[in-house]
Amino acid sequence: MDIDPRDLRNALGRFATGVCVITTVSREGEPLGLTANSFASVSLEPPLVLWSLQNNSEVYDAFASPRYYAINVLASEHMALSNRYAKKGDHRLDPAHIRFGRHGAPVLRDALVSFECELHATHDGGDHVIIVGRIRDMLTRPTGEPLLFYCGAYRELH
Repeated sequence: MDIDPRDLRNALGRFATGVCVITTVSREGEPLGLTANSFASVSLEPPLVLWSLQNNSEVYDAFASPRYYAINVLASEHMALSNRYAKKGDHRLDPAHIRFGRHGAPVLRDALVSFECELHATHDGGDHVIIVGRIRDMLTRPTGEPLLFYCGAYRELH
């Protein structure tokens, strides 16, 4: 059975996800951010998480294999941040949006949770690379609602 890519994308969109901004520092030392919703927990012991990066991403080289990076889970009030770092052509992080974590990765201020990760493994995932990170530090915010994405649009909990 052949599956139409657009039909598959629409079907996968029926799975509600949170929204994250992945942050790292380029080889040139520039803090960068990229919006993603392909985040998942892998293991508690050791503490591993994953996210997926499209192979033809314009920032592939910066995000595919940094030693340290952060996964920042966005709160409902962060829709503008999500949109900003989803745009093609400019993934430079605004210095007002970040601080630097214990291991040097930029971390978004006021995220629901930020996981500072060390690269653990990468795996071929078709038109994506699956990036597995070992959590080295995390900062959680005690309050707030998540920014959700469902069927191609932002949603809120009711």
